Amino acid sequence: MADIRAGRLDAAVIAENFGDMLPAFSANEARVAAERCLFCHDAPCVTACPTSIDIPLFIRQIAAANPIGAARTILDSNIMGAMCARVCPTENLCEGVCVREVSEGKAIEIGRLQRHATDAAFTAGRQFYKAGPPTGRHVAVVGAGPAGLACAHKLATLGHTVTVFEARDKAGGLNEFGIAAYKATNDVAQHEVEYILAVGNITIEYRKRLGRNITLAGLKRDHDAVFLGMGLGDTNDLGLGVEPEGVLDAVTYITALRQAPDKAALPVGRRVVVIGGGMTAIDIATQTKKLGADEVTIVYRRGKDQMSASPYEQDVAQTHGVTIRHWMRPVEVVAIGGNLSAVKLEYTGLDGGKLVGTGETVTLPCDQLFKAIGQSFVTADLADAGGQIAMSDGRIAVDAERRTSLAGIWAGGDCVAGGQDLTVTAVEDGKRAALSIDRVLRGAAVAAAE
Repeated sequence: MADIRAGRLDAAVIAENFGDMLPAFSANEARVAAERCLFCHDAPCVTACPTSIDIPLFIRQIAAANPIGAARTILDSNIMGAMCARVCPTENLCEGVCVREVSEGKAIEIGRLQRHATDAAFTAGRQFYKAGPPTGRHVAVVGAGPAGLACAHKLATLGHTVTVFEARDKAGGLNEFGIAAYKATNDVAQHEVEYILAVGNITIEYRKRLGRNITLAGLKRDHDAVFLGMGLGDTNDLGLGVEPEGVLDAVTYITALRQAPDKAALPVGRRVVVIGGGMTAIDIATQTKKLGADEVTIVYRRGKDQMSASPYEQDVAQTHGVTIRHWMRPVEVVAIGGNLSAVKLEYTGLDGGKLVGTGETVTLPCDQLFKAIGQSFVTADLADAGGQIAMSDGRIAVDAERRTSLAGIWAGGDCVAGGQDLTVTAVEDGKRAALSIDRVLRGAAVAAAE
């Protein structure tokens, strides 16, 4: 019989479990960490950063006891530098190519130094940006997530008026609803949203969902340009028929956990199985363990090296007691009386490079089964676009400037082909699109004046 209930651990224990995974640097710790940097001329860390932050410069500023100046350097390139400092897979990006990592096996702690700088600016109330001289142009942005907010902020600083249409009743997107709670404590996601909106000339209209109560054709008609940054609206199913009570969508559960005023009130099973190999799988598995689950197992159909979750994140999960089993896939969800009781798994292998089942199976008892096998874009949201937007691999096709196939419409973040489910790449998409939109609108204004 399924054993799912709330309050497996005392509230105090849960509060401790969901505290900062890596505490903030003190001023002295930050200085010592910064002084390890070699301040490379052609720094590989800058090249590895999707937003091209001048990392050696901001680290030098921290070493010189100027964290506020360092924050300005960071935010000029990445307006969501505070969240990225916490959630970026730095081990795969800037820190992964750090010269110290290559030569000594211990990279400069770029992420923690970035957090030190941005936290200092937020604590001091330093606002570096303001709306630019009005251009008289009005841009619609769909989605108040990282891509949409980054686009809106850049457009506002360039003088354009921006209206953001957000399906939920709260801004932040992935940062607010999709990140593990222990990675972004103290409501940092909302503080960052407030900082972005404080620039002015940005209005958010909540509970406005594309394809339901707003249309792309209407946005295009009423605005000078449109940016689509609504992310992915649907989750993938296991494809095993009717799902019994106890089979859950990992993204939905993570959202509930992030928004819960009392995390101890969230029901969790004693035996939990997670299907998937990405960051969502790691996040849900680690958090259910922190909520008091006795056994948590991640099941992935391929090997360790093929998991999209980084080796560091896999280690984090295993350090918290999560078991990761590779080369297995679900073939049957077992239920008793309509309630989940187990999942039947088939061992997998490669045959000529193609994943195949071996026919050998094992059954794992479980109270909860979380689906973390990816999300998909809801193409119906683009209906009534006033033309057909080109798609690629089920997402919106864009060029290097994030322009879609329809004039006047740009897109970025997870909803575009090649989207990587990373805050930092979404921010870069939004920034790049904003600069492209600005060039087009200013060019149109010049042409109209001639």
